[in-house]
Amino acid sequence: QVQVVESGGGLVQAGGSLTLSCAASGSIFRLIALGWYRQAPGNQRELVAVTNSGGGTNYADSVKGRFTISRLDAKNTVYLQMTSLKPEDTAAYYCHAKNSFGTDFWGKGTQVTVSS
Repeated sequence: QVQVVESGGGLVQAGGSLTLSCAASGSIFRLIALGWYRQAPGNQRELVAVTNSGGGTNYADSVKGRFTISRLDAKNTVYLQMTSLKPEDTAAYYCHAKNSFGTDFWGKGTQVTVSS
């Protein structure tokens, strides 16, 4: 089992920056991917950014050039640096982990609100 806990959400003005953190614990040696999803009210949960065990990253087109995902293996933590935030980035952000068996693990989410 893997547990992931997010932190760092909050309220920020448009154009501002925010960094989210996700700490993973448990059977992390089997993790093949760590990433972030988001879900706005009335919308489906969508991928924001993901990093795999080989160091590769993938981003949603809507956040490319503004968001950066990074992983600190020594702390079993993944970060999402968000800059040039827009009101449409407002959502609950969820940390996601996948292990080598294909099992998904989700955090409880952290709210990001961008005011115009």
